[in-house]
Amino acid sequence: MAAAPRWRSVSSATVLAFLLSALSVLWVLMTISPQTYRPLMLLVGVWASLRFKPAAGGWGGAVDLVWVVAALFGLGWPLAQGDAFWYRATTPTGGDLVAGVLAVLVVIEATRRTTGWALPIVTAAFLLYAVAGPSLVSLGLTGIAHRGYDLSRLIGSLYMSLEGIYGVPLDVAVTYITLFSLYGAVLEASGAGTFFLNWSLAMAGGARSSASTGRSVSLAGFLLGTVSGSGVATTVTLGSMAWPLLKRAGFAANTAGAMLAASGIGALLSPPTLGAAAFLIAEYLRISYLQVLVMATIPTVLYYASITLMIEGDARHLTSDIGHRSSEAGSQSANPQSINRQSSILNPQSSITDYLHFSSLILVAALMALGFTPFRAVFWAIGAAVGVSVVVRQPLGPRRLAGAFSAGGTDALSVLSTTAVAGIIVGIVTLTGLGLKAAGLIVAMAGGSLALTVLWSAIAVWILGLAVPVTASYIIAAVMVVPALTSVGVAPAAAHMFVFYYAVLSEVSPPTALAPFAAAALTGGRPFRTMMLTWKYALPAFLVPIAFTLDPRGVGLLLQGSAYDIVVSSLTALAGTAALAAALTGAWGFGGTVVRVVLAVGGVLLFHPALWADAAGVVLLILARVSKFRSSEVP
Repeated sequence: MAAAPRWRSVSSATVLAFLLSALSVLWVLMTISPQTYRPLMLLVGVWASLRFKPAAGGWGGAVDLVWVVAALFGLGWPLAQGDAFWYRATTPTGGDLVAGVLAVLVVIEATRRTTGWALPIVTAAFLLYAVAGPSLVSLGLTGIAHRGYDLSRLIGSLYMSLEGIYGVPLDVAVTYITLFSLYGAVLEASGAGTFFLNWSLAMAGGARSSASTGRSVSLAGFLLGTVSGSGVATTVTLGSMAWPLLKRAGFAANTAGAMLAASGIGALLSPPTLGAAAFLIAEYLRISYLQVLVMATIPTVLYYASITLMIEGDARHLTSDIGHRSSEAGSQSANPQSINRQSSILNPQSSITDYLHFSSLILVAALMALGFTPFRAVFWAIGAAVGVSVVVRQPLGPRRLAGAFSAGGTDALSVLSTTAVAGIIVGIVTLTGLGLKAAGLIVAMAGGSLALTVLWSAIAVWILGLAVPVTASYIIAAVMVVPALTSVGVAPAAAHMFVFYYAVLSEVSPPTALAPFAAAALTGGRPFRTMMLTWKYALPAFLVPIAFTLDPRGVGLLLQGSAYDIVVSSLTALAGTAALAAALTGAWGFGGTVVRVVLAVGGVLLFHPALWADAAGVVLLILARVSKFRSSEVP
């Protein structure tokens, strides 16, 4: 796999990134029309992307100059033309067509530089599909053929309206995601990220077992993810500090890498920030972001319960080995006192005021509960984080605050170009009717069966997620897979959450699991083995979306429906998580292949919300428990 290009610290790029964050704050404080704000933010973001990742080679400077001019003309054209530009979408002028083509090309190039080749190639394929629709009939692809669209119609739809490039995905990026990226950068600059990491890892200081060290690392990943907003970035940051602790606690490189990757990805599935796609869920469903956070609560509990229980199970296998390894090494590498000393080094100056770093996280949720919009809530949370930095004696002066603004803008760059390009794909899907055609194909392949529709949908999102980033994967799947799910009776909220979870989990799925590969590089483990172990830790996260789509009562896992459905579906899913942890780790005395298979099948059945599945799951768990009891009596 080719190494990703390295971000270069260029002064003009830093200024542009700062401007991106500053504009997002200004948007909160005053009224700026979407026709001005979206093109302006995209122009600044694309320009910054081109400067941060310059073209290679001796002609790189000249190439970049051409791209910057193209960006200024193509993305600046709507701003220069004013309201008249938007009113002539059905009859574009020659200047509109030239500017539109340049805009499409430049956002694709910015996406290539920030995320790689996969999404640009997919976008090019969709553009070709939009033009060559009639030719598909001769190829026998009548199911997805259409009448075709010329350049004038495509530019008018994708460039000269608040759809396509300037559609909902970009709107969410420039209103919510840029602000939350700035919030994470301010938290990091205020010392909150370091405190969260050190505080969580220092909890291993009183550890009397390897399991408590593993649980502390998992908690650190959760808290650090609120600052990072990236699964891979969280994994790398967490691993650089936590791997020595896990090694001293006796965890092998592959197992430790899986724990780090699973904990890092879990941050994208968990309140209070979730991943960037969660903001899109709120926009598509026309609900508040707080409601999305509420829906994610039980799945988050199940996810981290799975990690905790599996860490506990794996750690039990270490108990008999620790003393032997310690005596061979002639050191205290697995001694709790050694872990304690390491933890005290991690957090040498923790004081009661440091805990104020938690206040801004609480403030975000509290303000949204009081009716504040997410962007206003995070605006005040940014102010609170700046205030806390003064109290904890790490004040964000003008220079450091400017650095945080630049860092926040930089973090949002890939999302801006990604959502713009994804908007092109969504516009084509809508214009050609491909979304409904794809949904019809999925349902037809499933024969109208709900279970098979869910299965095919999961495979479709998984395959899509292997090629494109999480945010783009969710956006594309939302217009093609969600209609398929809703057509067979799945609630819209459950359908969108289903797509969201599988889009995120593509980062821990073979064959291109980025987070486990990054973790393996840190621990020195085997990438494929680390990836499969990460899949084990994250297994309930793959089952929960299926659970809340297979039966109407499953929405209880999203804290919707009756109180009975919520309580029963949550408790049975938690029991299923415990059963799977025991089956996959062989801990708590559940040995033997047959017993573990019975336990695993019972655990999977408990995730299904139907009463018959719960009853069958309980019976299998009882059988596994009885088998374990009898085997323990055999001399």
